[in-house]
Parts: sequence; structure tokens; C-alpha cells
Amino acid sequence: MTPIHFAVALLLPFASAWPKYLPRASLTAPTATALPTIWVAGDSTTAPDGGHNGTQGWAEYLHYSFGSNAFVNNSAYAGRSARSFTREGRFDWIAEAMHPGDWVVIEFGINDGGTPLNGSTSTTGDKGRADCPGAGDETCTVVNATEIVHTFPWYVKAAASKFLSLGAAGIVISEQLPNNVWETGNYSYTPSRFSYYDLLSVEELRGPKSMVYFVQHGTYAAQAQKLLGLEVVDANYPMDHTHTAPFLADVHSQAFVLGLKCGTAPLADLVINATARIEMSRGPCLPANSTLPI
Repeated sequence: MTPIHFAVALLLPFASAWPKYLPRASLTAPTATALPTIWVAGDSTTAPDGGHNGTQGWAEYLHYSFGSNAFVNNSAYAGRSARSFTREGRFDWIAEAMHPGDWVVIEFGINDGGTPLNGSTSTTGDKGRADCPGAGDETCTVVNATEIVHTFPWYVKAAASKFLSLGAAGIVISEQLPNNVWETGNYSYTPSRFSYYDLLSVEELRGPKSMVYFVQHGTYAAQAQKLLGLEVVDANYPMDHTHTAPFLADVHSQAFVLGLKCGTAPLADLVINATARIEMSRGPCLPANSTLPI
């Protein structure tokens, strides 16, 4: 990795600060490296420092599963949805920094619910995050911001298509993490509609034929939480039912890797962990897409 490539990888998660501290025009495109980078786009359940207050995002532990086979750049950012990640140019920043042969993991859904509202601010309304309801090309107009709001699949497919056009080796569209599955005192997990939207996006992008893959991250994470049990899981949601302590974030990272290894994405070939070793503690491979509301 060149010094410039390292600097871009280090600074990208803090890209919202670039206009104030580092003019983006001063950045020079890094040169290609022998090792691929795995770029991760997501929200606070994925991001460095999680939701803050002692929590952590799962992608901070992903590099342990790839060792010296790949770099991992966790570009997730707290409070973002597929819509706001797009509007703020965060997908574009990844596109500018990536090289042909890199991989991109996209995982959203936690902040994508609701309906776009006029007059929304950072503390009221939809906070500029809610996507337009629907699974296709529906649009909603937010008058105060003159923003045309698209559906969740539209944002995901647009980002994936851009990365593929730039020579990405492949895209992983990853199912959002569950909230605490033991929150009621009994185990309960049902994938959200965004799990279906993820799978739909993969299918509409032609799936493996176009090097686009779906990983049931949420379902594998729920399985891991079930095996850990109520007391352990409850103790590792110190802030609320969404943001995890470092231990559970690491477990969720292992759950993602297990889902990757149990699937067909060639990215799994770069994983240094043996599937059997992960299965012993996080559960077995699951039937593909068996829990989704199709």
C-alpha cells in the first residue's frame, strides 16, 4: 500500500470532515496495489465507534478474517441510510478511492424506514434518511430540500452499478443486523422488509452473473445471538437494543464471514478462517434465503 493509498483509506470514514480540514481537490488518486481492498458502506451498526458510548460496529473486526489477503476499509458512518449515504456523496468517495479488483460490501436498513417528510431536520421528521416507500422506481419529492427521494433498492442498485462499472471484483449486498433478539426475554427474530429489498436488488442486478452476491448477515447474526443466550446478549447491548458492545460486534463480524463462506461469492476465497471453526461457535450454514418474506 502506498502512503497516499493508506492516507485515503484512513481518512475515508471521516469524509464528512473533508470540506473543513482537507480540500478533496488536493487528493491524488492512489496507485493500484497487489492486494484488494474490501470497502464497507453502512450505518452505526457497522461503523467505527458504533453508536458511540462504548459501542462498536461489526466491520471493525472484519480484517481479522482476511489477514494479509486483503485490506479492509470501514467507510460506514453512524446515522446514515442508503439515501443519506448517497446524498452526502459517501458512495462517490468510495468510488473515487477504489481500484479495479476491489470489493464493496453494502449494508443498510436500520435507518431507512419511515416516509420522507417535508420540513424534516436532524432532530425532527425523517432526519433526511427515510427512503421512498416501494421496491422499484417510485420517487418522493421533499419540497424544502428540493430532493427527489428514491426507494431503498434504487439507492443500493445505483451504488453497486457504479462500483461494477469501475471494475470492482464484486459486490456483497448484506442483510441488516437484527436488534437484540432476546429483548422480550424470549428469542424472536423476523427479517425486515429491507432483507427482501436486498435480495431483490441482487436479483435485479443479475446476481452472480454480474458478480453481485447476497449475504444473510442478519439471519446469521440472529443465529449467533440465539446460541449465546439471553444473559450474554443483553449484557452486550449497553446503550439500546441496536448498538453492540465490542464483543458482540466481533460476533456479528464472524456471522458475516460465516454467511460469506456458506455462500458463493469468490470473496470467501480470501477468508483465512475455516468454515468448520466458525460453525462450532456461531452455528451452521443456513438454507439460502429460507427466512425471507418472499
